[in-house]
Amino acid sequence: MCTSFPDEVLEHVLVFLTRHQDRNAVSLVCKAWFKAERWSRRKVFIGNCYALSPKHLVRRFPKITSVVMKGRPRFSDFGFVPANWGAYIYPWIQTMAEHYPWLEELRLKRMTVSDESLAMISQSFSRFRALSLTSCDGFSTDGLAHITRNCRNLAELELQENDIEFRSGAWLTGFPETYTSLVSLNFATVRSKVNYVDIVALEHLVARCPLLKTLKLNKEITPDQLQRLLQRSPNLVELGTGSYSQNLSWAQLQELQMALGKCKNLRSLSGIWEVVPLFVRTLYPVCPNLTSLNLSDVSLPTTDFARLISYCHKLQRLLVQDDVGDKGLLAVSTSCKELRELRVFPFGEEGCATEEGLIAISEGCPDLRKILYFCRQMTNAAMVTFARNCLRVTHFRLCILKVYETDHVTKEPLDEGFGAICRQCKDLKRLALSGLLTDKTFEYIGQYAKNLETLSVAFAGDSYLGMQYILDGCTKLRKLEIRDCPFGDEGLLAGIHKYEAMRSLWMSTCQVTLLGCQFLAEKNRLLNVEIINECETCEQSVEKLYVYRTIAGRRNDAPPCVETL
Repeated sequence: MCTSFPDEVLEHVLVFLTRHQDRNAVSLVCKAWFKAERWSRRKVFIGNCYALSPKHLVRRFPKITSVVMKGRPRFSDFGFVPANWGAYIYPWIQTMAEHYPWLEELRLKRMTVSDESLAMISQSFSRFRALSLTSCDGFSTDGLAHITRNCRNLAELELQENDIEFRSGAWLTGFPETYTSLVSLNFATVRSKVNYVDIVALEHLVARCPLLKTLKLNKEITPDQLQRLLQRSPNLVELGTGSYSQNLSWAQLQELQMALGKCKNLRSLSGIWEVVPLFVRTLYPVCPNLTSLNLSDVSLPTTDFARLISYCHKLQRLLVQDDVGDKGLLAVSTSCKELRELRVFPFGEEGCATEEGLIAISEGCPDLRKILYFCRQMTNAAMVTFARNCLRVTHFRLCILKVYETDHVTKEPLDEGFGAICRQCKDLKRLALSGLLTDKTFEYIGQYAKNLETLSVAFAGDSYLGMQYILDGCTKLRKLEIRDCPFGDEGLLAGIHKYEAMRSLWMSTCQVTLLGCQFLAEKNRLLNVEIINECETCEQSVEKLYVYRTIAGRRNDAPPCVETL
């Protein structure tokens, strides 16, 4: 039956499959479908750049136009991964330049990107349209200048949370005068100066790009400059505003408010840094149509926040600091009935949000799908209420600011609360644990969280049984991140036959030994078992362990503190 369709027909049918998971499943049906999927694949997602080599990629998929790739482990964001880790994009660019001259999109996360790499991108791909760099390092504004000067078809330039060396501001002035294809420009987190020449060039750029939908500005952009930019780009859908630390006159505030009010298509607002209280009022005209609001970089008094959020009835995504407190979250639950994603970040060491804020959100936002919640305290009862009210949650990440915190009321472990989340939320895919937890929590996870794909654990558990419960019960688990837990070799080796089906395992400050890691490496030849010891320790102890499946074998760019078994 598989071979009854001509290859050309099957390839046209497969074009309608856009999820890489579906494409992967189709390729396993039979040889004919494998071949058709191979030749029709245009986009590829690589969750770990060391899972394969560039040669494997071009041999497997000959006609790729879009590549999404991740490099370093996620814990590199928190300083747990040593410097010069690797994840260099240059070898990939070299191979792709030879085999994919028609490449259009490159989206990288936690990769090391040199100026030479950016120059090669700009010179090798004549159809290049989109570059997205998130949490990357190794490049400078000179490298960005190669992209802006030479990529004549560039539609998207996304720069988010990168470590960029500032050498000159020429990258903003590099866009040719004939360039009109820009759709998205994000340099909100680029710590580079924006002088008069830059702002004039930016104004001319947005004015001659009628398709511009996303513009996210950094701290250097003043309200006056923002106003002029808005006047030249009234069709924006996403806006990152810049800084508002300066005092503005009433006339300036009114002019800015009018400019914002003319952006009738605006749906997403972010990049608000320092704010004077009067500025908040200028945002009121755009609030009724907003579906996304990012206030994670600014501290707002609860009263100002509650007033602002009262206009945001269509909001689906909200990022905010926890200094708005439970009262601010209550305002969210009252006004934002369509909320799908909430992230509450810590403002200080003590924390302002509590279990009351979580309960309020669950009662007012029943369609919530994703939540990241930093808080001062929590109770089992609050999580049970949340699980009962928000059955469709797929991502639940709770971060109590003090480790080993018990139920605030009963002083019991938080096992039953997380058990309720796993039991009630059948679609749960991502879970992060916090507070005092026994092996009972892990038993609940293994028993009920059958769709779990990513689990992050810290300061939890009693014994290796906790890890065994997870590995035995969570058959769809792809990423397991563990630190500061009493899991040793018994827990590690409980998954000896399961890691090849996962993307990665990270363990740090646990009780794993060199002997256990060696045994794992010997039994699983398709795994890279990397030991990271940055300090002088006992020969048998392991500070950090990173395990991932690969068909490329041992990597050759690891720093001296990384040993591959």
